[in-house]
Amino acid sequence: MRVGVLALQGAFREHLLMLGSLGADTLKVTKSEHLAGLDALILPGGESTAMVRIAAGTDLFATLRERMADGLPVFGTCAGLILLADRLSDDSLGGYDRLGGLDVTVARNAYGRQRESFTTPLTVRGLDEPVEGTFIRAPQILELGPGTEVLSRHDNVPVRVRQGSVWGASFHPELGTDGRIHAEFLHQLGAAA
Repeated sequence: MRVGVLALQGAFREHLLMLGSLGADTLKVTKSEHLAGLDALILPGGESTAMVRIAAGTDLFATLRERMADGLPVFGTCAGLILLADRLSDDSLGGYDRLGGLDVTVARNAYGRQRESFTTPLTVRGLDEPVEGTFIRAPQILELGPGTEVLSRHDNVPVRVRQGSVWGASFHPELGTDGRIHAEFLHQLGAAA
């Protein structure tokens, strides 16, 4: 199982380390050629504005959209969720190309500023024990499309969702040592994690 991590900016190193600790073969993805041969891709947290600006003028997002249309599993965390959301509550990334593909409406930075970041236990469907969710200037999922499934909630608000092979999380599952969210993603791909 070869899993790429978009490495334009943000917490890509932490995702690579987490995936590696679970036995996945990993690759830093910085250009469209890197998407060939991948079994899945993670879009990390970071600055969504920086990511779309770095990708602008390249064919990376266009190629990734094609791979997603062909069924490539993708998991976006924090800023990655913003890139995958079909709709934003404001036009703060207007004019920049995003990926889309996840039928949700998202509000950027809805959980507050950097100093208001927090970590909290999250109940995860299918797991006996909570996982720690770290929210850093996190987006909030405001609306779900009819085919979007909620996998985790915080204060009754969806914070991790899935629509087919496209997953999104408001929080950073890669920060810390608990690999169960990544293991679940790999398991759904058919990998032994």
